Amino acid sequence: MKFSKFISVLVAAGAIAGTAQAQETGTLKKIKDTGGITLGVRDSSIPFSYLDDKQSYQGYSIDLCMKVVNALQKQLGLSSLNVKMNPVTSATRIPLMANGTVDLECGSTTNNLERQKQVAFAPTTFVTANRLLAKKSSNIKSLDDMKGKSLVSTSGTSNLKQVTSLNGERNLGMNIMTAKDHAEAFLMVETGRAVAFAMDDILLASLAASSKSPADYSITSEALSVEPYAIMMRRDDPAFKKAVDDAVIALFKSGEINRLYAKWFQSPIPPKGINLNIPMSEPLKAAIAKPTDSGDPEAYKTK
Repeated sequence: MKFSKFISVLVAAGAIAGTAQAQETGTLKKIKDTGGITLGVRDSSIPFSYLDDKQSYQGYSIDLCMKVVNALQKQLGLSSLNVKMNPVTSATRIPLMANGTVDLECGSTTNNLERQKQVAFAPTTFVTANRLLAKKSSNIKSLDDMKGKSLVSTSGTSNLKQVTSLNGERNLGMNIMTAKDHAEAFLMVETGRAVAFAMDDILLASLAASSKSPADYSITSEALSVEPYAIMMRRDDPAFKKAVDDAVIALFKSGEINRLYAKWFQSPIPPKGINLNIPMSEPLKAAIAKPTDSGDPEAYKTK
């Protein structure tokens, strides 16, 4: 009997030691031990994460991440915290997160169910959608208005794949064209070679705002897809995820998120002073009112 109790104590002690060891391998310990944190950033994801004319990283996602960094510094009781900006691309962001090179990814990354198998996400901080941009004179209000007309999208994108599928499903008979990049696709609408351009609404808004005649264009209210953006982090690190989530939710509750949103989407932004003039969407308002890290598009649909 005494031997059994001894064994039980050993097992319990082992479990405690294992828990402590697991905590020591977490990102919070890494940050505290090194006195630093590495952010994965993008060079040209305006207005989320990009380099300005002074080669300094700016953007909505950068600001959000810095608020999280400040909260982590306070939680860990550090007098200072060295922040390193590590450039990432669409192809490298997940591998660099998984191998420990970056601790938080501060760009324009969609949280979806497939990616959740590899990484974790903080609560949603932006919601984008696949929409159409056209000249106001074309009077395009929805995809159905494009019946028999020419539509362009960028080669290799999920946007192109989706409109091609919808073209068949709805028997729209559209002439779907591809462009090598977003700039070329916009130019095709600008010069009349295509009636509309299908792409993420935030990118469409940026292109229109940067054009010669911003007032000539409109973006459809109909959302063909719903995609939530969020700060990305490593999977299976619950203590770190809770700390990051709490920091983001605190921004929601304090209303600070509204100031940050207005700064980047409803005010002139560097380096050209362009104002995107994008009001906060209903799906984002709902995600702020009830924070969620869901990767399911259905979670962001509003009536």
